[in-house]
Amino acid sequence: MAHEALDPGFRRLIDEHAPVRQLGHGFTFTEGPVWHPVDHYLLFSDMPADVRRRWDPAGVREVARPSAKGNGMTYDADLNLLVCEHATSSVARFRPDGTREVLASHFEGRELNSPNDLCVKADGSVWFTDPWYGRMPVFGVERRRELGWQGVFRLPPGHRPGAEPELVVDRYLFGMPNGLCFSPDERLLYVNDTEQANIRVFEVEGGRLRNGRVFASGIRDPLKPGVPDGMKCDAEGNLWVTAPGGLWVYAPGGRLLGKVAIPELAANLHWGGAEWRTLFVCATTSLYAIEVKVGPRGEPFMRARPRADAPAAGAGSAGGGGAARLDPGRAALIIQDMQNDVVAEGGAFADSGSPRHCREQDAIAHARALADCARARGIPVIHVWFVVPPGARGMTLNAPLFENVLESKAMVRGTWGAAPVAGLEPQPGDHVVEKMRMSAWEGTNLETVLRAEGRDIVIVTGAWTNMSIEHTARTGADKGYVMVVPEDACSTMNADWHRASIDYALQNVALVTTTAATIAALGG
Repeated sequence: MAHEALDPGFRRLIDEHAPVRQLGHGFTFTEGPVWHPVDHYLLFSDMPADVRRRWDPAGVREVARPSAKGNGMTYDADLNLLVCEHATSSVARFRPDGTREVLASHFEGRELNSPNDLCVKADGSVWFTDPWYGRMPVFGVERRRELGWQGVFRLPPGHRPGAEPELVVDRYLFGMPNGLCFSPDERLLYVNDTEQANIRVFEVEGGRLRNGRVFASGIRDPLKPGVPDGMKCDAEGNLWVTAPGGLWVYAPGGRLLGKVAIPELAANLHWGGAEWRTLFVCATTSLYAIEVKVGPRGEPFMRARPRADAPAAGAGSAGGGGAARLDPGRAALIIQDMQNDVVAEGGAFADSGSPRHCREQDAIAHARALADCARARGIPVIHVWFVVPPGARGMTLNAPLFENVLESKAMVRGTWGAAPVAGLEPQPGDHVVEKMRMSAWEGTNLETVLRAEGRDIVIVTGAWTNMSIEHTARTGADKGYVMVVPEDACSTMNADWHRASIDYALQNVALVTTTAATIAALGG
């Protein structure tokens, strides 16, 4: 089944001929897919049948009957399941032991219509739409409406179960608010309207929305079934929404990039799979899957759960063989600036002593061993390269380091000097991030990659210890990541500079350890 590229950017997101696989069929009306980031299975709703089902590679099975005609689902940061229940007009929370709590069911003393879809912000607040589909026959339990309008609500951080939610939009703005999602930086909230066939976008300021406007309109086609319903944002800020014929994909600026063809009327979607590159689509009587090239916006639950034996930031050195453990499901490996001009003989900075210290540390072999372990454990490997255009155009020459890059004609795109050293070339599935500053975070998409992969433990290797490695670790710690530095997989100009950084500055912002201890901590 061919998909439709209306803009060249669509082909970066999905192959036009990516097959749509049917994973299960014979259902009544599927909805609410959500992927479990630790146990790797998909939950989805079958509203009219009053069943919640689970898919994994072994097939589809029931996990709840009745299910209060549940619709949209997600997890919170503690992996509690949040469900919009049509039959009870409630947002309910299910703890891993099965305990059910009603988070919200009334507003101004009246029953909510029927919460439909929901999403969780990084601060723990829960945002949900409340059309009245759940009071219609088939999709819910037919009964009188109490509110008389359809709104969008928020449960603030620390919300007490059963307390009333906060209304965040004008109560008469929407006809049938349905799908909603945040942009990757959570500065924008998108809400679609099935009745009006449009998508609105709002600026988010704390718990309030402002400057709402229509982002996309006319999402209808008289010749194809489908309406705006489920909606998700990918890691690049593109918006994927159910629509006539399948899914329509919009760029952050509102341009329609293309259309993903689905054999049945699509109702909702969610990313999953080991690399978050499988798009699951609930479509009427079936569940489908499509391989895509981009992952989802990093939602709070996508970061794998902390383990009791996982180290915390500032935990100090793991030494050569302590009992520290690193959860592979939370970890990512960075190999930074291991390029010919930086650490190889004959490179632009060979006279600095960098190649010699790299050999003394055996940093290339250690980084390669970490990369091999990471790939075997399903841990993303991220190559961060300092790459400049000829003449270093666009690089700010505000420090001697950057002036030396220009004078030495170093790390010029397309040259031998900018290429990775032998043994540390990217492998299929690895990420490559380019920069023109010391820190791997500055002016790059590193955090987008980490959020898309759901990773919050960052293992940093490469060159130079007292510059790029230290700057990257400091910034990562400030951002809330657990930073790990295997010191024998790092190098700089000489041992003295290396030890000064390792023994002092890095001790305050990272878990300083060794390659062998890191591999052991990852279970390798």
